Amino acid sequence: MSTLPLFGWLRIARLGLIQACMGAVVVVTTSTLNRIMVVELALPAMLPGFLVGFHYLVQMVRPRMGFGADQGRRCTPWMLGGMFVLALGGFLASLATVWMGQALSQGVALAVLAFTLIGLGVSACGTSLLVLMSKRVAEARRAPAATVVWMMMIVGFAVTAITVGKLLDPYSPARLLEISGGLSVLVVLIAWACLWNLEGQVAPVGSAAPEQVAPEKKQAFKPTLQRVWAEPQAKAFTVFVFISMLAYSAQDLVLEPFAGALFGLTPGETTQLSGLHHSAVLCGMLAVALVGSGRVAGRLGAIQSWMVGGCLVSALAMLGLCMAAAGGPPWPLQPNVFLLGVANGVFSIAAIATMMRLATQGGEQHAGTRMGLWGAAQAIAFGVGGLLGTVASDLAHYLMGQSGSAYASVFGFESAMFVVAAVCAVWVGRYDGPQAAKSQYGFGVSPKKEWIHEY
Repeated sequence: MSTLPLFGWLRIARLGLIQACMGAVVVVTTSTLNRIMVVELALPAMLPGFLVGFHYLVQMVRPRMGFGADQGRRCTPWMLGGMFVLALGGFLASLATVWMGQALSQGVALAVLAFTLIGLGVSACGTSLLVLMSKRVAEARRAPAATVVWMMMIVGFAVTAITVGKLLDPYSPARLLEISGGLSVLVVLIAWACLWNLEGQVAPVGSAAPEQVAPEKKQAFKPTLQRVWAEPQAKAFTVFVFISMLAYSAQDLVLEPFAGALFGLTPGETTQLSGLHHSAVLCGMLAVALVGSGRVAGRLGAIQSWMVGGCLVSALAMLGLCMAAAGGPPWPLQPNVFLLGVANGVFSIAAIATMMRLATQGGEQHAGTRMGLWGAAQAIAFGVGGLLGTVASDLAHYLMGQSGSAYASVFGFESAMFVVAAVCAVWVGRYDGPQAAKSQYGFGVSPKKEWIHEY
């Protein structure tokens, strides 16, 4: 661990608030604006799919940012600057959506700029936040700290989606701009307050840290990334992150238009449905955190079991949405979405716990590069998933001519991807050997299956 003072729970909570602010801006751009483009403006679903996919493409810079953090640079400027850029991009995205109603080409051009800023902001703030956690949080607290921070991001998703949904009815372009502008100012102020004197001095006087990190500063980015990619377990986990996030994200830009077109929900109601999904994700995370503690963890399962089980239940929930697309309003849409969210939360929190363990398993000096690699894999998956889901929806509508069949085909594809992700979760665990020591926060090797780590 670093020679710098370690973070207590209060500082970890401050990081969680920053993560919640990021989620608050992102959920409006990926759900509410998507719905308005497709339903209110009658634009092809491929347009918001392309925009969201493009902002994920921009996040390919994550490994380089993580590498920079590995070299001993301060994380505070990256996080605060990233939050400002993200907030600016969020407001410009709302402005571009309104502009599309009067001048489509100009609105789309502004939207491309806005989503570029969103991608850069998320990359700068999110990657640096995770690197700071890995280096300033005690080993025994890393997994629960990651759980707290991630759950606070989900809280940001849920609270913002539900609140914006209520404030947005009845919808008007002016009301959208007011809400978006107020949200952008609020998140920057909260981030500034949370980051005030959080990191402290990076290299205290008299510390041996500068001499310790000097050899690492001479390393180039490309050889370091190649070294990390050559690690078998890091590579396996990268594949799992990509497949699971591909399945998770493909429904993001389809769910609200689906609920509006087949179930007749208003923009506010579909935004609240998205909020219900994120709230259910939070419930799933809390369930794993409560069940996966102390002696209960040893009796009820292991972290790979949670990853596999969460993916498989997610696949079943997606099959339920297939039936909803075929049957229409009689289907219990809200309970189905809630089940999907709980299952998503279960496999997500297991994946986060695994990420925090693996990030420093091969050496703390490359923790940022590993997290950047996994962040890039997630970004690619979200970009491809969002674009693939919307393109498949448009194509299925064109070929089948019926909304129900079109949406069912998309949900069926996502169900299959969750099954593949479950297989990949098993693959990740097979690289854990009997020499992996059980840590203070509950990870160890099962005597029956040495590749499973108890949570």
